[in-house]
Amino acid sequence: MKNILYIIVFIVTYSATIVVGQVKDIPFTQEYHKPFPLETNEQNDVKAIIVDNSDDVWAGTKAGLFKLNRSAKVWETILEEENQGPINDLFIDSNSSLWVAAWNGLFVIQNMKTSKIPEVIGPIGVVSEINNSIIAMGPEGIWYNEGQNLIKEKIPYSKAVRKLIPDNNGGYYLATGKGLFHKTSDGIKLFQKEDEILTDNVSGLAYTDDEELWVGGLGGISVYKNDKWVKTYTPKDGLPTVWIKCVKKAPDGVMWVGTSLGATRFDRETWSLRHSRRWLLSDDVRDIAFDSKGNAWIATAKGVSAIMKRQMTLKQKFDYYYGILKRRHVRPPYLVEKCGFTSPGDTTTWFPRDDDNDGQYTSMYLAMESYRYAVTKNPEAKANAGKAFNALQFLQTVTETDGFVARTVVPSDWKRMADANRTITDREWAEKILEEPRETRIEKMWLPSKDGKWLWKRGTSSDEINGHMYGYFIYYELAAEGKEKERVKDHILRIVDYIIEGGYNLIDIDGKHTKWGVWAPEYLNDDPDWAIERGINSLEILSYLKLAYHVSGDKKYQEEFYKLYNDHHYRDNITHAKSTIKSWITFIDDELLALAYPVLVEYEDDPEVKKVIMKSVDQWYDVLKNDDNTYFNYLYNGFTGKELNLERSMFILQDNPLDLISWRIDNSKREDLHVTRKPILEELQTSRLVPPSERAVMRWDRNPWQAVTGDGGYSERDGAAWMLAYWVGRYYGFIE
Repeated sequence: MKNILYIIVFIVTYSATIVVGQVKDIPFTQEYHKPFPLETNEQNDVKAIIVDNSDDVWAGTKAGLFKLNRSAKVWETILEEENQGPINDLFIDSNSSLWVAAWNGLFVIQNMKTSKIPEVIGPIGVVSEINNSIIAMGPEGIWYNEGQNLIKEKIPYSKAVRKLIPDNNGGYYLATGKGLFHKTSDGIKLFQKEDEILTDNVSGLAYTDDEELWVGGLGGISVYKNDKWVKTYTPKDGLPTVWIKCVKKAPDGVMWVGTSLGATRFDRETWSLRHSRRWLLSDDVRDIAFDSKGNAWIATAKGVSAIMKRQMTLKQKFDYYYGILKRRHVRPPYLVEKCGFTSPGDTTTWFPRDDDNDGQYTSMYLAMESYRYAVTKNPEAKANAGKAFNALQFLQTVTETDGFVARTVVPSDWKRMADANRTITDREWAEKILEEPRETRIEKMWLPSKDGKWLWKRGTSSDEINGHMYGYFIYYELAAEGKEKERVKDHILRIVDYIIEGGYNLIDIDGKHTKWGVWAPEYLNDDPDWAIERGINSLEILSYLKLAYHVSGDKKYQEEFYKLYNDHHYRDNITHAKSTIKSWITFIDDELLALAYPVLVEYEDDPEVKKVIMKSVDQWYDVLKNDDNTYFNYLYNGFTGKELNLERSMFILQDNPLDLISWRIDNSKREDLHVTRKPILEELQTSRLVPPSERAVMRWDRNPWQAVTGDGGYSERDGAAWMLAYWVGRYYGFIE
């Protein structure tokens, strides 16, 4: 920390100096979702959407035509009741008139006056403009203007018309259920054979900036140039499914494709998918339109979704997340965690939730505020860090023990707790210990505080202690001052002494170690049931002892350190603390190691021991370097002076969605991916790691490769994991 603080002072003093490895925090385009549902199921069955020249949004639905009143955020009925019904297509002509292809004919809206074209009969499927002449088609025929006359012709194509666009030479292309037709002055050309087009079931047409024609349908996208088939895009190229519903070009030239699994985009280099309730009211996308700002308005099977754009920096993104955290994620006595919703995604119905890891993640918030204070000297950050430390200290003092730490606390009048007190029968217990021999029998999980104001939770894990120690270390080094440092020191020693006196175990109030609170040699070295935890728990206890020695100067902690390190072979245990055995790998351990390493990297001054620690760090990072974990990237580079994955880390921070709600995201149905049992065996995972905007919001202890995640929108993350990574990047100078 001392070396890093010197670097920060150097950067501030010589601000004109270019710092190697820095990535500038310039404004980027942040997307976010705004839902605009209609009132009934029929109204939300949206078939077509268009944005007029005044940026008014019109939706053609199964129930009729509607216009969005943006100020009131309501949809207004446009057609008379007898004409309301399924709308199939919408088109704005060169005179800014809106043409409506409806179930009972053709309508035109000019200056908010609606007229029905009496000569056009039957359902109309498509409407467009060719050489300043409106053309409409349906099963009953083709209608178009010739001078002042409206001409009707028998339709010479498949009557399953889907989309019509001009060819810019006086003709047009027509997408149908039986192929792609090209009408020119020379006649009609049909693209239907397999060597001409992916499928004859065609649904979408659009031109690129290069005047290539994208033809979307069942199977994917066929691309033509001057009627020649030049390429295809299928799931192997990046499409999430073969079910293509529409194709549109955005004002910036990006091609958007509506599919049955969401809206995907191609920017000439990469495909990106917008799916799940985070981005869309339904993944069944029927049509897409764009307003003058480049926002995408998307017609889905359950209403209209707008994918909006705003320019922001990472600092502004931090401010946004920080506002969410402060509004919904801090509960007495200043614990920071998830919150719940009674209705999916409805932030007006939120309620606080307790979690086994309240202490660990409040500690990570404590670390975040400490890093923020170190970088900015913002007194608010220092004050908040102090509040978080007080809450964590309370988790120990509320137990009225010499050093046992509660998992969490809740007010005594709470009725909605995880793992409520219960009775475990002998039969149930026999079943539990057969499945997991290390299980502990705790029936009275929640206990009242002495003053009766709180209930505190037993069974604290090693994860919790690890999180606490990490938070205390960062707070002690970066934010605590004067008497506060003494208070932090005393609190650290109280817990570490308690663990030592428990034989390197965390002893619960029943006199037995908790299920996971074990660091003792007889377990880690000699008990096969603890082989998985051997490396990580060995490293954890060494970090606690090193921290206690540093803050106190008491040699007894150094002696305990070397007793474990040498006499009990913890040196060998930590060399490969990150397991590579497939059935042992967890992403929780990646995070726990990231919390334990900093103390050892910073405080160890024996060159031989430091060499072993850095070898362990290198092995840890080598296993997870491709997991898109910005926090781990910045931490490792800060440890080693390397500059790995810095551009990627910036992208990950930028791409993380603004929406922190835990929507269900199912990537298992995507055809551009396949599911696998790698890198771990427990979960179904995707063959390719998708970016954060396409996977669940998660902290650094979750599997980013997991194929199906989320709870359906019933909870929200606090954003502290992203904020911690951001401020670590700022602290080490990787983000300018």
